[in-house]
Amino acid sequence: MKKLTVLLAAVMMLAMLAACGEKNKETDKTQGASAPAAASAAASVAPASPAAATTDKLADIKKAGTVIMGTSADYAPYEFHKNIDGKDTIVGFDIEIAKAIAADLGVKLEIKDIGFDGLLPALNAGKVDFVISGMTPNKERLESVDFSKIYYTAQQVIMVRADDKDKFKSMDDLKKATVGVQTASIQEDIAKEQLQGAKIKSIAKITDLALELKNKKIDAIIMESPVANGYVTKNKDLVISSVKPEAEEAGSAIAVKKGNDTLTAEINKSLDKLIKDKTIDKLVDEAFQLSEK
Repeated sequence: MKKLTVLLAAVMMLAMLAACGEKNKETDKTQGASAPAAASAAASVAPASPAAATTDKLADIKKAGTVIMGTSADYAPYEFHKNIDGKDTIVGFDIEIAKAIAADLGVKLEIKDIGFDGLLPALNAGKVDFVISGMTPNKERLESVDFSKIYYTAQQVIMVRADDKDKFKSMDDLKKATVGVQTASIQEDIAKEQLQGAKIKSIAKITDLALELKNKKIDAIIMESPVANGYVTKNKDLVISSVKPEAEEAGSAIAVKKGNDTLTAEINKSLDKLIKDKTIDKLVDEAFQLSEK
């Protein structure tokens, strides 16, 4: 009887071990089958690579049927507000260039008027598709955005009150003055580099700078020649000084968000046509005449 009991116990023990073995095999099979599924699930929620995250901006624009331009419309004859047939309208040769680009893309043009210092942040935030605003592609800007080719080049000049025409005979004289510049502009950089000691007053809008000059709150403004010419033509109390900053001619280009190479290429194609047939020169003349009316 004792032997039989021992024998039964041994049989039961072997049965239990066999069952455990089968259970472990099934567990291993289940884990082996779920591993690829888990990896697949992980892949489905994993962040996309930079390459995968890049969208085709040009395709998006064409799908939307509209391209959005960012500009600071206070910079005649580049871009400025004008009452046309009783309606406030943004005009200027930059606007006409943007219209030509939109036409070449086969889409409508939408214009967003933004303070100059807010243009590139708006571009990088995706609020606009490109920026045309008499903007020079300097080193600092090139670090954050891409640019088209240069489409227009202008000289830097200094505008003063007519009464002070002979007061400033050199840049050193201006180091004792209050000089106005547009915020975040290349003129602001010129003032900081060449007029150390002067009081530099940065204001977002050129129109406000001109008022500051006329009201004797500043003594001079550094600006591009086409803009200064527009102001002195319409304001006999303002003149362009014989003093000129030491600066290379400032070329204007169109800013595009980094990575939007296809859009930049299409913009350059449009600019090539406008430059080749001298349309831009014609647009500059027309915009200057319009700004004088």
